[in-house]
Amino acid sequence: MSIAILGINHKTAPVALREKIAFSPDTIDGALYSLYQHPLLNGCVILSTCNRTEIYVSYEHLTDLPRIKVSVEEWLSQYHHITLSDYQDSLYWYDGKATAEHLMRVASGIDSMILGESQILGQVKQAYGYSHQNQCLSSELEKLFQRIFHVAKRVRTETNIGSNSASVAYSACLIARDLFQCASSLSIMLVGAGETIELIARYLKPHSFSKIIVANRTREKALKLANLMDAEIIALPDIAVRLKDVDIVISSTASPLPIIGKGMVERSIAMRKQAAVDNQMLFIDLAVPRDIEAEIAELDGVNLFTLDDLQKTVQSNLEQRAIAATEAEYIIQEEAEVFMEWLRSRNAVDLIKQYRENAETIKLELTDKAISALKQGADIDEVLSKLSHQLTNRLIHAPTQTLLHAASMDCCDCLKVLSDGLGLKEH
Repeated sequence: MSIAILGINHKTAPVALREKIAFSPDTIDGALYSLYQHPLLNGCVILSTCNRTEIYVSYEHLTDLPRIKVSVEEWLSQYHHITLSDYQDSLYWYDGKATAEHLMRVASGIDSMILGESQILGQVKQAYGYSHQNQCLSSELEKLFQRIFHVAKRVRTETNIGSNSASVAYSACLIARDLFQCASSLSIMLVGAGETIELIARYLKPHSFSKIIVANRTREKALKLANLMDAEIIALPDIAVRLKDVDIVISSTASPLPIIGKGMVERSIAMRKQAAVDNQMLFIDLAVPRDIEAEIAELDGVNLFTLDDLQKTVQSNLEQRAIAATEAEYIIQEEAEVFMEWLRSRNAVDLIKQYRENAETIKLELTDKAISALKQGADIDEVLSKLSHQLTNRLIHAPTQTLLHAASMDCCDCLKVLSDGLGLKEH
């Protein structure tokens, strides 16, 4: 019994290729059913994210792997209606222990585009869940994924791989969270409606701000964000009027000139003081060129963070995560060997079962012949003597031939294992 992976990811292929091999949630069930019909597979799991598509399979005999590689690649090609030769350089295979190690790295965030990100573990669990629901899990894959979840938890607990933010958007959210104690009493303004602001909005959504305003050049592009966060939409010129109403401003637009100037902020602070608003103001400028004039940092009660400030934090955190990833490798190596020991024991169990079945078959065959001879009037002593002689010869034939072969190959280790297994002592 063994396991293998066929995959493509952000390290081996651009998104234009990856997206053509991806499986959406509504196609996973059908894909699993189709793949599981393969006669050489005992089980399968499909993991498909924006950064990777990987197919995990288990199979009975190591000698089947070459055929499995060919047929699974052909299945992938036919399922997605792609020309396999266009992807050959981007696909990779792992088998045996390398499979366990790779999946442990994936689930722990070590193989992610952002080192140590935690979202992938949930995606791995979801992939496992799909396979479980569709009854496509073999005992080997079941055991592997349970081990994977244990390893991911160990890596998170025993290293600092997930303790520091590793993206600019998330770092911005952490600064906002750390500066203010209670988000529910705060108002926030998001300037822009591009990918960065959308990502920040998704990070901020669970914190339930008192009021959220989305300022953008066009209302249409801001609608998605407004619906996501139940936010008010305003035009960019209205920022000057509404700035006094918010505690946090996060901006990321493509404007060639600053949108928020020092004078605008000064007037807003003055109006906040008149209204007895005691909260300091936080400005996070993620735009290049800048959306917010650097001079506002000179004002009392104003905190300004630029893209460079956040990137320094991200770089420092990534360096710490790289150290943690090295520590995690020790855990992965240890846990992968634990799994492989279990897998090898499974192979031994099957061999032992087969050995017993063979012995039982020989016993029944010779017993039937003995009973038949007795029914025909043969002497009981002769029948028993013949039975014991034939049974002994049949049972020791294979071990004897194996011992002779090992001796002829001058394989001392093989002889040692065989002699120990047969209870023999060297003279």
